[in-house]
Amino acid sequence: MSVDEKDYGKKPHVVNIEDLTTGNENYRTTIWTGQKLQVTVMSIQPNDDIGLEVHHGIDQFIRIEEGKGLCQMGETEDNLDFEREVGDDDAVFVPADMWHNITNTGDKPLKLYTIYAGPDHVAGTVHPTHQDAKDDPNEH
Repeated sequence: MSVDEKDYGKKPHVVNIEDLTTGNENYRTTIWTGQKLQVTVMSIQPNDDIGLEVHHGIDQFIRIEEGKGLCQMGETEDNLDFEREVGDDDAVFVPADMWHNITNTGDKPLKLYTIYAGPDHVAGTVHPTHQDAKDDPNEH
C-alpha cells in the first residue's frame, strides 16, 4: 500500500489506520494535525529506535501494529526504570513529561502509530529516515 503523505489535519478524514501504518515505509509520516491532537505513523528499522524523548504537557498513545520492541520510560532521561517488551497489538500510554523510547528488537521494521494530545510535530511532517528526523531543526 502506498501511503499518502498529506496531512489531512483540521478536516474530516477517515482512514484504515492499520493498513496505513503497516504500509508506511517512512520513519515518520504525520497524517493528521488538529488543534488538540496529532497522529503520525512510524516505521522503525531493526536495531533503531524512536529516540529518547519527552513531550512537555503532551500525553501520548502508541499502538504497535507489527514487530517487536523494548519500551522504556522514566521520570528522567538517565533513569528509565519502566521497561516492557512490546509487540503486535500492544498499546503504550506515555504520560506528559515522561521520558520514553521504544527500540526495535526484531528483525523486521516495527510499525506503529502514535497519537499526541496536543500536536508535537509541525503539521505535514514527513521524515523518510530517523536521521532526517534528527536533522530537522523543528524537532527537539
